[in-house]
Amino acid sequence: MSESAEEHPNVRVVVEAAARQGVALEVHEFPAGTRTAQDAAAAVGVDVGQIVKSLVFRVDGRPVLALVSGDNRVDETRLAEAVGGGEVVRADADLVRAATGFPIGGVPPFGHHAELETILDRNLLDHEVVWAAAGTPRHVFPISPPALQQLSRAKPAAVAVEPPEAPEAPELAR
Repeated sequence: MSESAEEHPNVRVVVEAAARQGVALEVHEFPAGTRTAQDAAAAVGVDVGQIVKSLVFRVDGRPVLALVSGDNRVDETRLAEAVGGGEVVRADADLVRAATGFPIGGVPPFGHHAELETILDRNLLDHEVVWAAAGTPRHVFPISPPALQQLSRAKPAAVAVEPPEAPEAPELAR
């Protein structure tokens, strides 16, 4: 971990939360920022699908965290089904900070000041290593999906929007 990463209080919170569960994190700082999944993938040098987006939603009035692959969007109906809820609304910046203690663009998958119900999209399990925010829009860390699931206490579920099916190729006349 870089010296400036160690000094940032948000990063310390995330690193200490992992350490309490026996996991050491290697936090990397990218001064240009890793605010979006595309920015993070470019900075780290990985596929955008290996970036963990930590997205907060309000489900029936309570905050829920969805951990999804950087190249996916959350299907709100599937998220509601995964948590046994009904109405799903994307959280605004104020609710994100109130629920997690972190700013949008830097929300980590764990280490929040209050425990959140967390869903891990199954697509993240397809990767050997994924990268998640470490509490700021400039700090990220690599982690295996099983360790991510353990640290975040997430329930795996298919909550990503299904990609549209590719149209069948027309048969060519011979």
